[in-house]
Amino acid sequence: MTATAENGKGGQPMQKPAVVSPEAWEAARKQLLVKEKAQTRARDALAAERRRMPWMAVEKTYVFEAPEGRVSLLDLFEGRHQLIVYRAFYEPGVFGWPDDACRGCSMVADQVAHIAHLNARDTTLVFASRAPQAEIARLKARMGWSMPWVTITDSFDKDFGVDEWHGTNVFYRDGERIFRTYFVNNRGDEQMGGTWNYLDITPLGRQEVWEDSPEGYPQTPTYKWWNWHDSYVPNAAPDKTWVEVSDAGEAAFRAESANEKP
Repeated sequence: MTATAENGKGGQPMQKPAVVSPEAWEAARKQLLVKEKAQTRARDALAAERRRMPWMAVEKTYVFEAPEGRVSLLDLFEGRHQLIVYRAFYEPGVFGWPDDACRGCSMVADQVAHIAHLNARDTTLVFASRAPQAEIARLKARMGWSMPWVTITDSFDKDFGVDEWHGTNVFYRDGERIFRTYFVNNRGDEQMGGTWNYLDITPLGRQEVWEDSPEGYPQTPTYKWWNWHDSYVPNAAPDKTWVEVSDAGEAAFRAESANEKP
């Protein structure tokens, strides 16, 4: 039997799941967990395949306006090897201009995790649109956004498939050479914002030892690089106490998984 409640679609009664005992609920949860873990493994495998995608050389020079003045695509890396550029729509002609950016792009901006964690993995995140810097600065201050945000001045958006709709491009820097390594848009773009989702679309991934990455890719012990966002120190050794805590946690997780029955 399923219970019903008012306020369903079109005012029709909403069909609710059955109410069961704690034991039956736990059994249902474990049954679903099997599928959820399979999905997690499939997601990891997809990220591993993404890290093996071919690269496309970026031969053209692109110029942006930033708070400090004109900058190149190479400058956007800020010395790191990986760059993620989200094309946001905030400019004349966009619904909400000049007071607001696109509602969807604004939701994406609201979801962005603290970028210090990305920076600690050799990755820079930048938003880009065609609004002047003065308008971008005003909007960021009002909305509480802190990610770098530059103004597109040339054909960057058209060349990388984001002139008419939002999208996320990923680039890798090898010295002064730049390569496009990945692109996601439409519904695939709506999951962006979290540190892990961003790292999973980069060519180097999360850079942890459990990942299936090509030979020679940088990898460090799992969990050990994690830190408070205001405490990262480049090239610092992992904190001894945190190593002990994370080792104990990982051992507990593995023991729990080993004892679970399908």
